[in-house]
Amino acid sequence: QEQLVESGGGLVQAGGSLRLSCAASGRTFSTYVMGWFRQPPGKEREFVAATSWSSGSTYNADYADSVKGRFTIYRDKPNAVYLRMNSLEPEDTAVYYCAARTGISARGATEYDYWGQGTQVTVSA
Repeated sequence: QEQLVESGGGLVQAGGSLRLSCAASGRTFSTYVMGWFRQPPGKEREFVAATSWSSGSTYNADYADSVKGRFTIYRDKPNAVYLRMNSLEPEDTAVYYCAARTGISARGATEYDYWGQGTQVTVSA
């Protein structure tokens, strides 16, 4: 059974950094699109970043405008994806979710087939 498990969330001051990790199991996710979404308090789940397989060991990345230049998504093995978050702002406070889908990269949450349980990130002012 496929499973995604996030870790690395926590409380950080504005301007600080965190790295989120997502460990996938149950199948090989090397050619899957792996994405990060977040859900701020009282708001809808929103796209953060996604990485999709290009060829060989090359992956493409896509970012929401709100995090471009501050966050980096990357993979170092088929069943793991990371989100490096720098220059964190209070507006980044949310539950962060890892997700996976087959096919091409996508930004819609409904387009993803597998989801983790989420990890809380809180950025204090």
